[in-house]
Amino acid sequence: MQRHPSPMTHTPTRWAWTGAVIGLVLAFITQAPAHWLTHAIEQATGERVLLPDAQGTVWNGTAQWVLNEGPLNIAATPNTARPASTTTLPTRVTWQLGPRIDWTNFRVSLSATVASACCTPQPVRVDVSPVWRGLRMQMSDHTSNWPANWLVGLGAPWNTVQPEGQMQLHTTQLQWTQQAGKETLYGQVELQMQQLSTRLSTLRPLGSYRVRVQGGDTVALTLDTLEGSLLLQGTGQLINGRVQFNGEASAASDAEAALSNLLNILGQRQGAKSILKMG
Repeated sequence: MQRHPSPMTHTPTRWAWTGAVIGLVLAFITQAPAHWLTHAIEQATGERVLLPDAQGTVWNGTAQWVLNEGPLNIAATPNTARPASTTTLPTRVTWQLGPRIDWTNFRVSLSATVASACCTPQPVRVDVSPVWRGLRMQMSDHTSNWPANWLVGLGAPWNTVQPEGQMQLHTTQLQWTQQAGKETLYGQVELQMQQLSTRLSTLRPLGSYRVRVQGGDTVALTLDTLEGSLLLQGTGQLINGRVQFNGEASAASDAEAALSNLLNILGQRQGAKSILKMG
């Protein structure tokens, strides 16, 4: 009589192979190289944000942080082609990525903690979570400081203005939601441009300024001057992802001659004022 192997004989082998496969899959996921994530970010931003020299893994890594004018802003024909503006943050950016469970609201999210030694006294946390027919992104309340000349890498108008000074960014209950094709921004963002200077003017510094974005059903923008000889003010809205802004620039009475050329560059002159308009 022919004897057939008992199913129990293969059970240990089957479990061994299953465990090995699971181990390989987990190792592959947990050790996924950092450049997979950085490449995805570069593609999603149209190469406006570059993260070269990536090290570590998708979940715990570091890279340079470069702002790039982007290929869409580069002239396509050989006769008018020019290199894109790029600027690199003084220190590397580090990140930690992983799941986060909010037991209070019974919500699971993908949480990213981002930091750079030059600019973030405390790491900045961003949580991304699914909602019905959409996505929600939340940023932790924080204050960070960034070099103004970093903006040159974004191209026009920053590569013309060539700003110098410090930027202080403060966020409060900032949340962006995309749901059923509709985008909504809640919370507040305040950006202070402190001791701002530009190569377009010999007067240094020009002053300090504040840009405030207030979220809601209508996203409102305000610009005002905190101090300085160059006086800036204006209001606007963010509608369907586009900025509509109206403002004006003028000079303090003791700096009109020194700032006359700069006012001509900033916008259309109307007497002593320069009209600022976007959108």
